[in-house]
Amino acid sequence: MMRFTKGWLLMLFAASAGAQQTKSELPVVMVEVAQASVTRVAPRRWVPGSVVSRNDARLATSAAGRLEYVAEVGTRIRAGERVAKLEDEAVRLQVEDAKAEMMRIEAQRAMSERQLQRIEKLANNSISQTQLDEVRSQLAMLTAQLQQAEVRHRSAKHDLEQTEVRAPFSGVVTERLAQRGEYVATGASIARLVDTVHVEARVQAPLALLSSVKASMELPIKVANKQIPATVRTVVPVGEERSRQFELRMLLADSAFNVGSALEVGLPERDATEALVVPRDAIAVRQTGNYLMRIRGDNTAERVAITSLTTDGDLVTIDGPVSAGDVVVIRGVERLQDGQRVTILTRDASLKGKPRPDA
Repeated sequence: MMRFTKGWLLMLFAASAGAQQTKSELPVVMVEVAQASVTRVAPRRWVPGSVVSRNDARLATSAAGRLEYVAEVGTRIRAGERVAKLEDEAVRLQVEDAKAEMMRIEAQRAMSERQLQRIEKLANNSISQTQLDEVRSQLAMLTAQLQQAEVRHRSAKHDLEQTEVRAPFSGVVTERLAQRGEYVATGASIARLVDTVHVEARVQAPLALLSSVKASMELPIKVANKQIPATVRTVVPVGEERSRQFELRMLLADSAFNVGSALEVGLPERDATEALVVPRDAIAVRQTGNYLMRIRGDNTAERVAITSLTTDGDLVTIDGPVSAGDVVVIRGVERLQDGQRVTILTRDASLKGKPRPDA
């Protein structure tokens, strides 16, 4: 029994010595660091939204007829260009008929005007006032008829213009709502046109957050694993009865986002308060608990267990044995071990710099 105990102690001693030797032989790791600090932060709630176009229309016509042409889906069209065309033969005949009627009345009016001029020059006792009034009345009546004919002509030309559906803004045809050869009634939708350049974010948020969101406020948004700032264009302060949500629209860089893309917006849940924060990249998340790596004065790493509380952009408020001014690793956390020596590449004391590329 005594012999087994000594052997066991020797094994423990050898294992401890080997561990210390292995620990001392760990390679030096290059890391990027930042400082923990106390700053004003506002906890955020991330709510979903979508990228929508500011110009999205189902184009229709005020005329009726059979479709001769509809732009193909995917066609990019400039403002004022033709999207669809209806048969126009009957309308063209109406334009010509109205023009002929206008010309006939104009000729009669010109003749009546010349007759009035002759009568006024020859006015004497042989021409009664009644005859003169009759000629003047005839001229006035023909003038009114000419105006009516001009209106009918303009109306016929307008109907002819309506047989062509033109784009009110530049965009892409995303859907054909009627096909070539079909008869469409007045007001029927023919094609959907979407502006893919001028876009914005449409977000539905809980009514409880309405008081904390204002127009012109800058908020973080996440799109395709990227976080960027965006400005609130407008807030619709009316909640939907069933969902208890309100809508807000956010300005996005033109053509930088695809219409229909999903995104998230970080809305403040309450006013900002002072708290201890570190960059999000400083925290390693594990099932057993979160931790960060703090750098000692001798450039060795120390593993510190912490609790993540709330987030505000790239910053996370934490609770744990960390003080303001402590240097924490923000690149290389995953491959560091407790007590391992490090080489510091950069220090970022502001904690609000631009995102860094992965090491």
